[in-house]
Amino acid sequence: MTLRGLPALRALLTMSLVGAALLAAVIDPAWAAGDFRLRVTAGGLADYFPGMLGNGYLGTLTAPRGTEATQTYMVGLMDRAPGDMARPALLPGWNAVDFNPDPAQRPTGWLNRAPLSTVRFRHYLQTLDLHDATLTTRYRYVERARRTAVTVVSFISQTQPHLAVVRLQITPQYSGRVTVSFPLVEWKAHAPRFALGRLTGPQVERALAAAGLSLTPRAPAKPDRAALWYPGHVAVLASGGSTGTRTLWLTGRAIDGLPVAMAVAVALPEGAVQSLAVHRAPGHLALIASVQVERGHTYAFTKYVTVSRAGWGGTAAADVRLARLARVDGFDALRVQQRAAWLRLWRADIRIAGDPKAQQVAHSAQYSLLVNTTPDTRWAVGPCGLTLCYAGHVFWDSDTWVYPALLLLHPRRARSLLAFRERTLASAEARARRHGYAGAMYPWESDPYNGSDQTPYSARSLSLTEIHVDAEIAIAQWQYYLATLDRAWLRAHGWPVIRAVAQFFASRATYDAQTLHYGILHVTSVSESHGDIPNDTYTNLVAAKALRIAAAAAGVLGVKADPRWRRIAAALQVPLAANGRHHLPYQESGAAAGGRAFGGGPLPLLFLPALDLRIPPALRRGDYDFAVRPIPASRLARTSMGILPCVAAADEVGHGAEAGRLVQLYLTDDTLKAPFNVRTETSTNNVGPFLTGSGGYLQSLIFGLTGLRIRAAGLLDAYPAALPHGWRSLTLRGVSFRGHRLDIKFSRAANGLVRIRRRML
Repeated sequence: MTLRGLPALRALLTMSLVGAALLAAVIDPAWAAGDFRLRVTAGGLADYFPGMLGNGYLGTLTAPRGTEATQTYMVGLMDRAPGDMARPALLPGWNAVDFNPDPAQRPTGWLNRAPLSTVRFRHYLQTLDLHDATLTTRYRYVERARRTAVTVVSFISQTQPHLAVVRLQITPQYSGRVTVSFPLVEWKAHAPRFALGRLTGPQVERALAAAGLSLTPRAPAKPDRAALWYPGHVAVLASGGSTGTRTLWLTGRAIDGLPVAMAVAVALPEGAVQSLAVHRAPGHLALIASVQVERGHTYAFTKYVTVSRAGWGGTAAADVRLARLARVDGFDALRVQQRAAWLRLWRADIRIAGDPKAQQVAHSAQYSLLVNTTPDTRWAVGPCGLTLCYAGHVFWDSDTWVYPALLLLHPRRARSLLAFRERTLASAEARARRHGYAGAMYPWESDPYNGSDQTPYSARSLSLTEIHVDAEIAIAQWQYYLATLDRAWLRAHGWPVIRAVAQFFASRATYDAQTLHYGILHVTSVSESHGDIPNDTYTNLVAAKALRIAAAAAGVLGVKADPRWRRIAAALQVPLAANGRHHLPYQESGAAAGGRAFGGGPLPLLFLPALDLRIPPALRRGDYDFAVRPIPASRLARTSMGILPCVAAADEVGHGAEAGRLVQLYLTDDTLKAPFNVRTETSTNNVGPFLTGSGGYLQSLIFGLTGLRIRAAGLLDAYPAALPHGWRSLTLRGVSFRGHRLDIKFSRAANGLVRIRRRML
């Protein structure tokens, strides 16, 4: 853990950051743009769906008061209770600050216990500012005759990854003594727990029924699988506090997992504190301040929190030192650093002229990806980032849905997702050997810390047969090379993964002497609608691409390629309809299979921009007519994963107007939750923030509408660009490609066509 240097140097740095932030605020009008600020008033609290604060290392949910302890998770911190699958361990609650305006007369008048009503909370307004990742909540808290104006500001630092800050400001309309509490909350272990690593599907159903639990979602924010996606536990092993230094600390350990530490340093208003005490109770440790206040005066209380774990950070003592250093810097300086860091992130952006809602949702989607990813690390993301969704496991979503949305605008974050696959390569190779194959067999659900297979036992067939994930990993690695032409990176990092994937598919394919084709048998369709099938079209096409990539990468590096790679890729069986006009989902399937299940069946996924499958135009159009065009918009609007491939498909076959209409589904469908534009997986299951869906929307803008593709020849206008009705322009700002930065603007010309301009920065 790095501690900052001399106070004079810190002061100089702070002054420089202040100047830079102020200058940037002047020259960048987006600093004050409404599409970065998402607000909720009292009328929206009934449907409040939590947003997120985070920095990719730590992630926490928002809450209406702004003072409640909320669920917080740390990258790679997993609970591995015996029999269960690995799941994110819930950190002790760090962000609670509580306030009692009249403790002598009303011991039950604590802010966090009061009913969230318009009688108790007046003039309510909460703002999630996407531009600097801060949450600000304002209201007038009414406790009998005492009225207190309250402002709460929280953020998780982008510049100091271990640090989070929450500030409470109160302006009482009375004089007297009040109490403010700064707790650390140890959550109880979730019960009941299930042996999901051992139970079959029917056994899980019986266990849920016996516990009186249901998988029915509960509005607005409880997912349908909440009974199974419960948090892991961190047991607190030791804790303490000091009134002299105004600090708290604790140490703990995730069940069968890593040790963690946490510390708090509190800043109090000078001259107003009458007493300060450390309060202990089961599961609760707090600093409690008694404060004398005067009517109309404003008092600020700031809680600086630092968190670490084994392998990332230091001990509790080091966390205490870091929290105290943050307190020396002070809230204002840290807020300036936060704004400056996020301003740098937003230099890469997607700008839409002519549709404020589309612009706001584009910023919300980018924000969701940025608060859940890290630059220059080896961490991937689960489908919902640092939350409980899908138990935090890493799926193909990371490589095929999230990664491409980051690659051109935030390549350092994109590279971190790739590096996770390199870091866990040895585990995937060992898994392939256990199942009798060569190369690397990546799990369907990977532990985000060590890459081990964490697919629940009830879905074990997916882990063995939904093997397209291997190919998508190799495709993503090669895509990074094409975007950078960094041979040193390819040799040291990408090539080992690409080679191992090719070795796996070469050992997985079976030659049929009668048909003279190779086949990949006993797989699960990418749509998961059919299991144990031969020659799934999607799987075979992406496997063939991965094999060709391996041969091409070997050529770039001057190493010998296995001759089987190109031979198998050329001869892999890809099922076609009898008339040859379109693909079939898999071998021996009929036409009826094309229009059912996920997104109209698996065939629309052949149009995913990240795959950039080179299919003859006539066959491409046949796939569109067969599998994409018949899908009703009402069905697409129910799942946020189904829209992207259809947008790309419409654009590729020349139906630009249809592509524009389909993109608008992202703005009107039921997977966009108020008030913070949190994307969920489907309209009913309330799993969010669903980064897969956010990545899909961003890819629809970056690749789907623009027709851009990353190929050996460069960043090509591979297909005609399209703009939805009413859009004047779409600009990709700060694109990074092969050592250059540029803006790419797509604007509507007078003749109705889309004009493309590239400007080097």
